[in-house]
Amino acid sequence: MTIEPRLAHAGFTLTRDYPAPVDRVWAAFAEEEQKLAWFGDAETFERGEWAFDFRVGGRDVAEGAFHDGPVSRYVATYADIVEHVRIVTTYDMWLDGVHMSTSVASFEFEPIAAGTRFTHTEHGVFLDRFHADGPGREEGSRGLLDMLAAHLARD
Repeated sequence: MTIEPRLAHAGFTLTRDYPAPVDRVWAAFAEEEQKLAWFGDAETFERGEWAFDFRVGGRDVAEGAFHDGPVSRYVATYADIVEHVRIVTTYDMWLDGVHMSTSVASFEFEPIAAGTRFTHTEHGVFLDRFHADGPGREEGSRGLLDMLAAHLARD
């Protein structure tokens, strides 16, 4: 089967209020043990390669398979970090070794009376056979924010 080369662009913004102070929510991204505890860590997830280098120019890698499904691979580079304010990354995703997308994502941390307002904004380019996967990326990102909420609630 031949796949016609094509591109699709998708973007979204997700905002969540977490009942935790900014430094606590920030730590869930900035400290390796914290990030390991919620980022793609589910009982049905079989972890593969993992790398964590939280600094501008640093690289994160998270690879694994969910529900005995295909292997996903996330490779991000930190483009900008302002402590307790924002994180900006560029990242690529692969599915079973096939490059599916390249994205720019920003994470903003805003103190509010109830804790932290977290805003995730993403713009992605989806490649070839994955051209229709934009809505799935948003859904997956919502799931990660749910896992972050559960992680923050454990303390």
